[in-house]
Amino acid sequence: MTLRALFVAVAALALSGCSAVGHWGQAAGGHLGIVRAAKPVSDWLADPATPPELAERLRLSQQMRDFASTRLALPDNNSYRRYADLGRAAVVWNIVAAPAFGFELKTWCYPLMGCAGYQGWFNLDEARKRAELLKAEGWEVQVQPIPAYSTLGWSRWLGGDPLLNTFIRYPEGELAAMIFHELSHQRVYASDDTGFNEAYASAVELLGAREWLAARPEALAAFEAGRARRARFLALAREGRERLKAVYAGPAESRAAAKAAVMAELRERGPREAPGYEAWFQRANNASFAILSAYDELVPAFMRLFEREGRDWVKFHAAVERLVPLSREERRATLRGLEGGSNDSDPATRQAR
Repeated sequence: MTLRALFVAVAALALSGCSAVGHWGQAAGGHLGIVRAAKPVSDWLADPATPPELAERLRLSQQMRDFASTRLALPDNNSYRRYADLGRAAVVWNIVAAPAFGFELKTWCYPLMGCAGYQGWFNLDEARKRAELLKAEGWEVQVQPIPAYSTLGWSRWLGGDPLLNTFIRYPEGELAAMIFHELSHQRVYASDDTGFNEAYASAVELLGAREWLAARPEALAAFEAGRARRARFLALAREGRERLKAVYAGPAESRAAAKAAVMAELRERGPREAPGYEAWFQRANNASFAILSAYDELVPAFMRLFEREGRDWVKFHAAVERLVPLSREERRATLRGLEGGSNDSDPATRQAR
């Protein structure tokens, strides 16, 4: 491993790292461990010891990978052409934190990559220790298992972002969605704007998966059923978040009791209105709502932008790219403006065209 390669690996992991020496060390070591474990998909397919079910998923993943570049205008590089079995259920564990009476995510800032509303650890015990320190400072914290992360293209020097055992056995639609989502981060990325980046990638994963599944009616039906369940969950979570926002804007002396009442009601309604997401509501706190909003809030606006660009993937990505130089506030104003149809009077929207 050359010093240049090691630098690139560390820089790549800056997306889920921080300036602390301990974190940089585990980030570099964790990512390089994945790089060492990954082998070309062709090697796995040529190995008679590869289980047939895994071989089938790997072949399917390569068809999806080709589709991502040829049909969705996503990067054509060496990412997702290798596979690694890490022997664990998550590739990394992200810490997310928010105040006791608010939804502003704590951010960690990194060289080259800007700031993000989460910090990743390759060791679960270490992530939990760091989470406890944040709790002691008064933050509400979640430690979330993450099946995949993007190095934003930096790891092409080391073989590209690999396919992993943590998601390779997902249902067909969700496997396609995962690959499309992570490749989207390599296509467009705005420093310091987690909500913009994740919503864009979430819109691409949904639109792209539907396009991939168009000729597979049974798989498409299963995907849509799963997304419908998720939509019901998101609606309830969004309602809860809005109610909590009102509580936090109210009198300080009544916030704690009012918050507890809202959370108790959501825990009671969750199993009935969002089956399959009971555990989320049982664990939910402000950090849960805040990171969920980062992935969810702007997705409809990106869907409208895709329609405005004539469902043309090249034009869509280009329109999103033109939003990147704007400030965070200008990006949101532009995307919110899409709700009303034509926005030619808005200079930010004109710049996005």
